Amino acid sequence: MIHPDTELRFISKEKGYGVVATKLIPKGTITWALDKLDRSFTPTQVAQMEPRYQEIMDTYCYRNNQGNYILCWDIARYVNHSFQSNCLTTAYEFEVAIRDIQPGEELTDDYGYLNIERPFRGADEGTRRKVVYPDDLLRYHKVWDKQVQRALGNLKKVDQPLIDLLSEETWNKVSAIAEGKREMDSLLTCYFEPEKAKKPKASVNGTTY
Repeated sequence: MIHPDTELRFISKEKGYGVVATKLIPKGTITWALDKLDRSFTPTQVAQMEPRYQEIMDTYCYRNNQGNYILCWDIARYVNHSFQSNCLTTAYEFEVAIRDIQPGEELTDDYGYLNIERPFRGADEGTRRKVVYPDDLLRYHKVWDKQVQRALGNLKKVDQPLIDLLSEETWNKVSAIAEGKREMDSLLTCYFEPEKAKKPKASVNGTTY
């Protein structure tokens, strides 16, 4: 579920629609959290779909660390990519604002951590990175970890409308991280390695392991 102080707006011919803040969303705010209405599809289920549905999945889904396709039910699926995104994912199934997001400003993700299947060239934003690759999590997780760590320092200092979507266990965990009492899990835990999924399981005496 996306933060309530957002709305869908047409951004440009190149981008199409995007998600825009209607009020100030301070650094450290949970901007999106996985909820019960978000749908999860296995690679096998997607492969068995008709082409029109596969195209929708390819456009609007991200993949989790198990390789499953996650389709957000609300406007969260319209959050666009930026090499200088103002939101980043965490290892806890929610995203966080890594800097203040002003009213009228577009919420953006870095698609490099979404386990995309094919590289794509993003809009030129004057950054060194020009292309998003499927293995960007391997390349940039340390940079993103630092940004998320700093943002989580504000976690308990700002209003959190989506807090009820987190389990008590998760909230206690990230609260301890915010207070410096616990080490944060790296975004690298979100990475899906396709090659592992392709490796056949070992079989001994008819038993698969």
